Amino acid sequence: MPLTTTYWLEHAWLGSYAEPGVALDVTDGRIAAVRTGVDAPPPGATVLRGFTVPGLANAHSHAFHRALRGTVQVGSGTFWTWREVMYAVAQRLTPDSYFALARAVYAEMALAGITAVGEFHYLHHAPGGTPYDDPNAMGEALIAAAREAGVRITLLDTAYLSAGFGAAPDHHQLRFSDGTAEKWAERVSDLKERDGVRVGAAIHSVRAVPADQLSTVARWAEERRAPLHVHLSEQTAENEACHAAHGVTPTRLLADHGVLGPRTTGVHNTHMTEADIALVGSTSTGTCMCPTTERDLADGIGPAVALQKAGSPLSLGSDSHAVIDLLEEARAMELNERLRTHIRGHWTAAALLRAASADGHAALGWNDAGTLEPGALADFTTIALDTVRTAGPVPRLAPETAVFAASAADVRHVVIGGRTVVRDGAHVSVPDTAGALAAAIAALRD
Repeated sequence: MPLTTTYWLEHAWLGSYAEPGVALDVTDGRIAAVRTGVDAPPPGATVLRGFTVPGLANAHSHAFHRALRGTVQVGSGTFWTWREVMYAVAQRLTPDSYFALARAVYAEMALAGITAVGEFHYLHHAPGGTPYDDPNAMGEALIAAAREAGVRITLLDTAYLSAGFGAAPDHHQLRFSDGTAEKWAERVSDLKERDGVRVGAAIHSVRAVPADQLSTVARWAEERRAPLHVHLSEQTAENEACHAAHGVTPTRLLADHGVLGPRTTGVHNTHMTEADIALVGSTSTGTCMCPTTERDLADGIGPAVALQKAGSPLSLGSDSHAVIDLLEEARAMELNERLRTHIRGHWTAAALLRAASADGHAALGWNDAGTLEPGALADFTTIALDTVRTAGPVPRLAPETAVFAASAADVRHVVIGGRTVVRDGAHVSVPDTAGALAAAIAALRD
């Protein structure tokens, strides 16, 4: 008979408010029962004091960008000058060094309460573009890293075929390119899903995949009912180049080639026309906002409110990992909109938590995660309510406290699939996460 473990949650978010005294029974990695009104821990229960929420989903990650933190803050520039520094780091990575870096990055995510990551993966081949003996060696390194860090991963294997509209890949981008979308599909089809692993697709951007090959990527994802993500209208320069090449916006181009739809997520969606917003919403295409990266790269503030009102589900990502803190991403989405409109209160704390949990998991193909209810995956995160940031508010305001006051540093416990990954603020299998990060990044400078 399967073993059942009981967790007693001092306070829990059950979708709209903080419920005191909740017992979760977990069997075979899933929540078997949720009992409210449990005033004291049942005998033998694991006690989680603080505010427990469903595990957070980081819907957009480039793991190797973590090596840029601090380095790219020197001087000034734009997204395009930042990109040159990023390319230099990408050139140094091997499957072994990428595993070491990603393992530490995913452990940092777990410490921040993240239980699933969408890895937008385009670093496929050796320098110069030569495939490894295993053409998916880099993707497999990421999968292995996530497994050792204890987090679920959706590997969004990315088609990246050109340097711009009609331009062949430059020397940096040869590592990214499979040559054609057909060859990309052949390679990625060899990746296998397994426990804790989903395989999805990504189009890097309309400038990086020729228009006549967009449908090949979309068809691959459709046949497998897999998530499909795409960087969309992150920069005004991309919009202008797309107009020059095709006479339409990137959003219209994607729609014309069958890319938009309910399993598709546009990442950033920053510089959109009203027609673009209506098109994204009417097709139920998702929007992944990455506010800490968008402000770090001076991208701009995207029309998240308008997109959601039009019908686009919102998720959140840490993207370039300027910081890894989904609570900050949720807070920043609201606060950015306040700055833009001079009005407060565009989303409730509950709505922001949903974007960071259930809606993020759905964008990554984990529709059975992101809620604390029977049948859901037993993935949950406990945020302390007694730190210098969170002490003071009454417990019923725990959702507001979590979103508008707490940070990743306030995460105390993380359970994924019924297994404790973070206990008392320390990662169980990567106890010296900071040391692992420092060593992995230092190795890329040698």
